Amino acid sequence: MVTIITKVTLKEGTEPEWDGIMQERLEAARDQPGWIGAHLLVPVDAGNQRVIVGCWESRADWEVWHADEAFQQTRKQLDGLEARPAEETWHEVIAEEHEA
Repeated sequence: MVTIITKVTLKEGTEPEWDGIMQERLEAARDQPGWIGAHLLVPVDAGNQRVIVGCWESRADWEVWHADEAFQQTRKQLDGLEARPAEETWHEVIAEEHEA
């Protein structure tokens, strides 16, 4: 399993629109092979920033999703709302623990 952490800075005032579009994207991702889950986070001290934590079976699964029409459609909508390019980091999951 792999996790991608994406940090995004939004243009002021675009937060509600961006959040709505991203929610649509996360709902569409549920149907993708290899998708495990995601968290959409807002730092408590930076309301115009977002952190997306996506969990996938493999990076290849994530890449297939990024070529999907549903992803591409939301990408076009989100581009004009972001203040700068997103920062992405990949991580291999070596341990996982959560309540059932």
